[in-house]
Amino acid sequence: MSSKTTRFESLLEAVPDALVGMDQEGTIRFVNSQTESLFGYDRDELIGQRIEMLVPERLWGIYAEHQAGYFADPRTRSSGLEVELGGRHRDGTEFPVNVALSHIDTGDVLLVITAVSDVSKQKQAVKTAQLTAAVVEYSDDAIIGSTLEGVVTSWNPAAERLYGYSSEQIIGRYAGVLSPGDQAAEMRANLARITAGQPVQHLETIRVRKDGTTVPVSVTFAPMRDDDGAIVGVSAVHRDVTEQRRAFEAAQRMAAIVENSDDAILSKTIEGIITSWNPAAERMYGYSSEEVVGRPVDLLSPPARIGEIQTILCSIKAGQPVEHLETIRVRKDGTVFPVSLTVSPIRGADGAVVGASTIARDLTEQEHAALYARSLIETDVDPLVTISPEGKINDVNEATVKVTGVTREELIGSDYSQYLTEADKATAFFEQVFAQGSVTDFPLTVRHRDGPLTDVLCNAAVYRDLGGKVVGVLATARDVTQQKEALETAQRMAAIVESSDDAIIAVTLEGIITSWNPAAENQYGYASQEIIGKSVETISPKDRLDEIKAILAKNRASQHIEHLHTVGLRKDATVFPVSLTVSPIRGADDAIVGTSMISRDMTALHHAVLYSRSLIEAGLDSLVTISPEGKIDDVNEATVNVTGVSREELIGTEFSQYFTDPDKAHEAYARAFAQGSLTDYPLTLVHQDGTLSDVLYNASVYRDFNDNVLGVLAVARDASMLRQQQQLSVQLQEALKSRVVIEQAKGITAQRHGVTIDQAYELIRTHTRNNNASLRTVAEAIVEVGLQV
Repeated sequence: MSSKTTRFESLLEAVPDALVGMDQEGTIRFVNSQTESLFGYDRDELIGQRIEMLVPERLWGIYAEHQAGYFADPRTRSSGLEVELGGRHRDGTEFPVNVALSHIDTGDVLLVITAVSDVSKQKQAVKTAQLTAAVVEYSDDAIIGSTLEGVVTSWNPAAERLYGYSSEQIIGRYAGVLSPGDQAAEMRANLARITAGQPVQHLETIRVRKDGTTVPVSVTFAPMRDDDGAIVGVSAVHRDVTEQRRAFEAAQRMAAIVENSDDAILSKTIEGIITSWNPAAERMYGYSSEEVVGRPVDLLSPPARIGEIQTILCSIKAGQPVEHLETIRVRKDGTVFPVSLTVSPIRGADGAVVGASTIARDLTEQEHAALYARSLIETDVDPLVTISPEGKINDVNEATVKVTGVTREELIGSDYSQYLTEADKATAFFEQVFAQGSVTDFPLTVRHRDGPLTDVLCNAAVYRDLGGKVVGVLATARDVTQQKEALETAQRMAAIVESSDDAIIAVTLEGIITSWNPAAENQYGYASQEIIGKSVETISPKDRLDEIKAILAKNRASQHIEHLHTVGLRKDATVFPVSLTVSPIRGADDAIVGTSMISRDMTALHHAVLYSRSLIEAGLDSLVTISPEGKIDDVNEATVNVTGVSREELIGTEFSQYFTDPDKAHEAYARAFAQGSLTDYPLTLVHQDGTLSDVLYNASVYRDFNDNVLGVLAVARDASMLRQQQQLSVQLQEALKSRVVIEQAKGITAQRHGVTIDQAYELIRTHTRNNNASLRTVAEAIVEVGLQV
């Protein structure tokens, strides 16, 4: 039986005639309460029985005779077949009935059965005016008589109650006063039909009361005849259908709710046989209504839960509803799923429980959400605790177990304050949450079972039930150890930035300056108030703007730039050499949000290089740097003079080819690489014009910051100036050695302290000043014994 049929049945309960629905095989599908009253049966005794139980077999023959023709296309007829037959009462007696058969859209047949009184009694009743008057006087329906012109001639008490007019006020007036102004044509049409001898039955219309309010009515008009059978007037029975309309509208609303509900709504008999099934039930369980109606509700339950269904039915039989029972049900495909059931008794007209209505809500998503939420809680690195109003722990996550060293089973039910170092402070925190509704960043200290303490900041808020009542507190505790360390690190970094000798500048991805340290102010001449918010191109010469754009593009592509030698532009428009180190600045999500630039003023170093080069070039001795492969890397002007070969031609050529004895020359620099140095090694240089020069070579290896040998520095001294050149050589080697030692010390210090080479150099210089020592002495100590700087 479909849900549509069920709704149809409930609407027909208000009809005063006996209604019986049967399928085309003659099996009773539904009855209304008037059928029970007329035939003396309960509906449970009739449902499923043959129609011959109520109407003798003659009806079935009539129906079969007309089925093929009359009901072949029921849409072409406005009413069904009507016959006069005999009905059979439960006690066996038969009585005359009128039976109207109509086809309904479910495919079933609707029987409208009306008892027919004895003809002689009808005649007697007509003759008995007093009886008729009594019926009219005490009828609940308004019974109104009028002339064929519509003038009111009679008006019973029910009409007075319905419309508000007394009989004195209305008799003699045109009955059209009861009709809205837009229904005048309806009144004339009805009078015309009555005049023609055609009754009007159950006209659903609107009438107007004396006070101007409208009322929906069902009106039946019948002609009144004189003794000769001539029509002389109109009798109208008006029935107030307000309640029926409300009931119908309510039924429609309920039907719409059931039809469109997301919850499965089904009904069943008291024995557990399913009688209705909404679309949501079909979606939830997988059965169509045709598949499941008429079957026991047990098929929706796993075998292990059958006893539960019997318990529910027992409660329903006792008139006890079952609310929000969380259980398991099984779909047509055999899968099980969690549901929440609300089961209510269905009562008959006499109040007896005749069935049960079940609302089933699929809890699958809620269960998944609960499991997901629990997973999130358990994976949270912060301890989470729910606390009852009495201060007892209701629930914890794994992080709480770890920070306290106490098992979940021991924690639940215990006093939460016992796991904190200051019980009074913990109580104050708890009371503050209840008083304010929430508390943020409340400092507490958690004690581990084994003794270690953890400083935390607690955030907490009350949580409530559906009624808004506070049922507890949810508290989270965040370990602030890393936060403190991060703050200290940030403070140290801020101090480094503030006190750095290098300009440290932050720039957006678009090149807008956002921070500017004191060294940047000293280096470029702009105060932070002047420069922040301006383009970084402000501090670059116009002929280097493309270089700045290229730097920003590389930064956006996550590329670091180290020690880029370029030129900066001061506020006073002077330019100066700088070394730039550029790095991306990343946000919390690791996305690049800006650029960090460290600018080192290379003016002094540039001057030093020029000065050193001037010294080298001013030297009278030939100076050559030789690669590990024996190639000349660099020479001074004295080497050009003694060989007669230009600097450009010398660089990249074999060192040994400029001597009278190339093998001996090769041995000289090979020995220097092997021994680390060479002293007074005699060789003879050959000038391009053939002139020979006897020289004594002193040589020494030079290294990078990591102590890797980069090459050999060789000095050729004219033998006649040996003593003078030896002295100069010693000084030069000492200077080089000092430089190498310092570079080594910078590398070791940078590695040990995790700082840059430049920061390591500043640490060494500070140590030199604080200990009144020479830079070289401190550097040698670092290299040889690992001095802590």
